Amino acid sequence: MLYKLAEIGAFHRTVKVSTQYLAEKMGVSQQTASRQLIELEKLSWIQRNVTAEGCLIRLSDSGKAQLKTLYSRLKIIVEARHPISMTFEGVVFSGLGEGAYYVKQDGYRKQFMEKLGFDPFPGTLNIRLTSDYDMKVREELESYPAIEIEGFKNESRTFGAVKCYPILLNNKAKGALIFALRTHYDSAVLEIIAPQFLRNQLRIRDKQKVKIEVFTMP
Repeated sequence: MLYKLAEIGAFHRTVKVSTQYLAEKMGVSQQTASRQLIELEKLSWIQRNVTAEGCLIRLSDSGKAQLKTLYSRLKIIVEARHPISMTFEGVVFSGLGEGAYYVKQDGYRKQFMEKLGFDPFPGTLNIRLTSDYDMKVREELESYPAIEIEGFKNESRTFGAVKCYPILLNNKAKGALIFALRTHYDSAVLEIIAPQFLRNQLRIRDKQKVKIEVFTMP
């Protein structure tokens, strides 16, 4: 509705328009069009004055800001060389228990805090991909830019580099998908770190299916 109002001139000036006309433009009922105008007015995205001849409507500064934000996001999506985000589905399983050892290493932990913006819970959530589609998406993802965690050495051994992608798990919990250059798992397994213990936070357990939205780097 905000876009349609801008399209008929309300972005730059006050326009006179009836709810019936807007309903026809939108392909909805007149009641729906009226309800949407009321909602936009409550959000302070439009300025509206109802007269006997029709509604006098103009987008407010905040309404214009909404469209400008949408324009910016669409511009990024359209002009990007790769998808902004990708989605996997997989099944949770208990791993080998080595995740906590690696996540707690200062050489990794300091970089996680600096580059990912959080101190990770000491452990990883392990997810196994079960479909050919998800395996292909994983393979595609690895070709896109990532947050690079550098390898390092301590007194006893060498730790390899790690690639990270910010994620949203089940549309609720933030974290990061990590691709270690050295791992005991095959390519069907995803390892996730997060600031919280994800199993408790999301009440998930082994054999439960989860959805991961992965955000690629610009």
